[in-house]
Amino acid sequence: MTLTSGQDIWNDQKRAQAMFAELKVLKKQWEPVKNFAEEATALLEMVEAASEEEQGALAPDVDRLEKEWITIETQLYLSGEFDAQSCYLTVSGGAGGTEAQDWAAMLMRMYLRYCERQKWKTSIVEKTDGQEAGIKTATIHVEGEFAYGNLKCEKGTHRLVRLSPFNAKNLRQTSFALVEVLPELPESTEVDINPGDLRIDTYRSGGAGGQNVNKVESAIRITHIPSGIVVACQTERSQLQNRAQAMSILRAKLLEKERKEQAEAKSELKGARQSADFGQQIRSYVLHPYQMVKDLRTDVETSNTTGVLDGDIQPFIDAELKRETKK
Repeated sequence: MTLTSGQDIWNDQKRAQAMFAELKVLKKQWEPVKNFAEEATALLEMVEAASEEEQGALAPDVDRLEKEWITIETQLYLSGEFDAQSCYLTVSGGAGGTEAQDWAAMLMRMYLRYCERQKWKTSIVEKTDGQEAGIKTATIHVEGEFAYGNLKCEKGTHRLVRLSPFNAKNLRQTSFALVEVLPELPESTEVDINPGDLRIDTYRSGGAGGQNVNKVESAIRITHIPSGIVVACQTERSQLQNRAQAMSILRAKLLEKERKEQAEAKSELKGARQSADFGQQIRSYVLHPYQMVKDLRTDVETSNTTGVLDGDIQPFIDAELKRETKK
């Protein structure tokens, strides 16, 4: 008997809803594979039974299926525990003041444009503007199927080389920005948080947003005292909604911290000298003296820097998904 056919499944509403949501995603992932297999099998039988002249007429169908398989194959790499979930993406400017903050704002726009291409819903959960330009940090809630599975490939440090628009001598400048991606955890995921370990502060939201946002202390900042993790949310109109959003991010951060510690412990037992780190540089964007974006993990590169900064980053994500699966 399957879990979904059990008589007591609806005793726990949240668990049941999470299970059926997962089944819906798995079905959506499996059906294209099933349809492709059936069509490919039928076409193979036709090719084997056809003459050379007839095989030539079937060539367009073979080419079409080969292209379809490239898309389906990429979807099969999205089989991680939380790959099908929505996510939180945070961009932070590195050392370098205004230059790094402007670069962080460019990256934030790149991801917003990418999500728009994917038809995912986005909302800025928290943002701290730079003093002169750009942003110090911003967190985006990305809502859509397999948002985490795709965007998790963007974790790490992104490096920009360009002629500085903020330097009077227009000198070449190197800037860095950090990207972090966390899954939006299903409500059935157990993460132990002791309320006594939390310090919750309220404050007024900054920036545009109307009378309520600027005059009411609706923004929430939660500090998890044992770990030192701090999360904030200021986009919702009510303090209750902001608190729920901030707690969702905190749960994801604590689970990630726990998993990272477990991975590091296993690496030490195996004798590994280094462990994966958010701070590792993953991609270089060179706008001067030549045009090139290169992923340092997969060696995928392109001279179409304008397209990449406008959200055309799927080739980098697909290559990293394949690399991680093979590894």
